[in-house]
Amino acid sequence: MERHEIEAFLTLAEELHFRRTSERLGLAQGRVSQTIKKLERRFGVALFERTSRHVALTPAGRQLRDDLLPVQEQLRRAVDRVKAAGRGVTEVLHVGYSSPMVAELLLKAADVFRARCPGCEVEIHEVQLFESFGPIRSGRLHLQVSEGPVDEPDLTLGPVLFSERRVLMVPAGHAFARRASVSLEDLAETTLVAVEGDQPPYWVDRHYPRHTPGGRPIARISTTYWTEVLNLVGRGKGVSPACEGASRYYARQDVAWVPFSDAEPIEYGAFWPTGTENARTRAFTDTVREVAGVTA
Repeated sequence: MERHEIEAFLTLAEELHFRRTSERLGLAQGRVSQTIKKLERRFGVALFERTSRHVALTPAGRQLRDDLLPVQEQLRRAVDRVKAAGRGVTEVLHVGYSSPMVAELLLKAADVFRARCPGCEVEIHEVQLFESFGPIRSGRLHLQVSEGPVDEPDLTLGPVLFSERRVLMVPAGHAFARRASVSLEDLAETTLVAVEGDQPPYWVDRHYPRHTPGGRPIARISTTYWTEVLNLVGRGKGVSPACEGASRYYARQDVAWVPFSDAEPIEYGAFWPTGTENARTRAFTDTVREVAGVTA
């Protein structure tokens, strides 16, 4: 059977209606009928029962449909693989993330990407906040989606994919936990727990400022892993900024999440080593944008 014969037969087997089949295939109705009659003459058996009001598969037609459906899927995948290879989007793409919200988005995008580009694989890797640019600079990652700001000459910025409201994690018994919101000036009245490592100073200052907007100093203690921040806040050692979405993944009884009234939201965007963008990274970034609902 030729490919157009397979498509005509399987479409009619699904629609059980010659006009709808011809519309789906973009063919004249008589062409579809001729193709089916040709197959029946070739096989020497009726594939469909036809009346003026009814079309149904015969037992032989049902058997052929069941046998051909896997063949059609194999053909489709073969064509998709050839197209993907021609666009240069094969092989494994390594993508980094720094938060569970980003991981959720990337996993959804990876499923869509694999379906569109059979033979292409995406591996998702967590990036710790204390080494925010280390993995991508070492070549372990092709692409990363993390919280900004990112202002590095060797890294190219892609689109902002989503933003999250900034909140303050405080001990459950803290006075701030009873308030509807806090301000950046309030940070001068407590101790800030910060994640510090190889992040650039501008990044640390955005997320863990050393002074309030009014210039008052903010006391701080530092740690390495973000999960340690939760433990320190829960034990009453200080407070720490976070994004509102993190509370869905890290909620605990000894920590309260209080919104800021005056802090800018946290923006999450894509970036990659300058000069390395290719068909794979463009195709996957476009897929992430689509899944995230970014239209601009």
